[in-house]
Amino acid sequence: MAIEIKAPSFPESVADGTVATWHKKPGDAVKRDELIVDIETDKVVMEVLAEADGVVAEIVKNEGDTVLSGELLGRLTEGGAAAAAPAAAPVAAAPAEEPMLAPAARKLAEENGIDPNSVKGTGKGGRVTKEDVVAAIEAKKSAPAAAAKPSAPAAEAPIFAAGERVEKRVPMTRLRAKVAERLVEAQSTMAMLTTFNEVDMTEVMALRSKYKDLFEKTHNGVRLGFMSFFVKASVEALKRFPAVNASIDGTDIVYHGYQDIGVAVSSDRGLVVPVLRNAELMNLAEVESGIATFGKKAKEGKLSIDEMTGGTFTITNGGTFGSMMSTPIVNPPQAAILGMHNIIQRPMAVNGQVVIRPMMYLALSYDHRLIDGKEAVSFLVTIKNLLEDPARLLLDI
Repeated sequence: MAIEIKAPSFPESVADGTVATWHKKPGDAVKRDELIVDIETDKVVMEVLAEADGVVAEIVKNEGDTVLSGELLGRLTEGGAAAAAPAAAPVAAAPAEEPMLAPAARKLAEENGIDPNSVKGTGKGGRVTKEDVVAAIEAKKSAPAAAAKPSAPAAEAPIFAAGERVEKRVPMTRLRAKVAERLVEAQSTMAMLTTFNEVDMTEVMALRSKYKDLFEKTHNGVRLGFMSFFVKASVEALKRFPAVNASIDGTDIVYHGYQDIGVAVSSDRGLVVPVLRNAELMNLAEVESGIATFGKKAKEGKLSIDEMTGGTFTITNGGTFGSMMSTPIVNPPQAAILGMHNIIQRPMAVNGQVVIRPMMYLALSYDHRLIDGKEAVSFLVTIKNLLEDPARLLLDI
């Protein structure tokens, strides 16, 4: 019996997808729940699994083709696996078939010089997951230094040889194309401005240094970082300046009575912005736990569309890459975005004395159609004051 292989149902926010990778070709036997094809959307990569044991009979949509929700991708002949087994007998002495790899696992293995055949898969049907590859990389690192040295030059080798006038053209991923589209849209439709300030991180750093071990022990391994302070300070500032937490819908202004904070996370496929829902109800530990979970999912390519949909305000941290100052672009339909940057020891005048303080530049980009300059500056000053005196976050002052 023929079974149709169809694209998954896309949410309303996703119009279509692209066939990224066929993991099986016509004539290949598959088992139930085995990965057949990956569909890439502008937000996530969706996996299509086999509904039953059988053999791939036909591929209708090739890699790179655009598909709609529920559209036919190919056909599977149910029960054909048993019939295909005798045909495989004459080539039993051939080299073992390449192991099944998740897309993220395959890329990670290639980047780190890991032979997929040497990795034992723990996923469904023996599939090699990203966690399996990470474990193999850690095992490789723990090997004797003498054995590790020969692989170092290969990892640092340039893509192209010096002097060669070679060009490599690759298609832009749907995620990166969508990010580019939204950034251009934001700049062409918004009256976007950026205001700057600087914050003295002395008190936050002292508080973190004093309590980080106790915090981690109390909250079951959750580490105390700086992002949770910025999220909580932003939540408090958004309560005081509702326009910064609002959005424009046509000729209407929509004021949100909740604070859903998007946190920009870098992934192999590009920048993604998962959302902390009702951040106003979270404590520092819950914020840190949520961010850590998002970061892990982003690296594994497991963020869901729901986790990246919505948000009333966004925070991006270019400081993790060493950025000292930038002008972040607002994420539509939001009205503002906060940019964090690198913490740098700089000489500051304090009470008439020159002292060295850990300073960070803050940037707030905002839609001037909705937010006046006074509100934007006051909002950023509020965040600065809350961070320079963290007790205010606890006392709500």
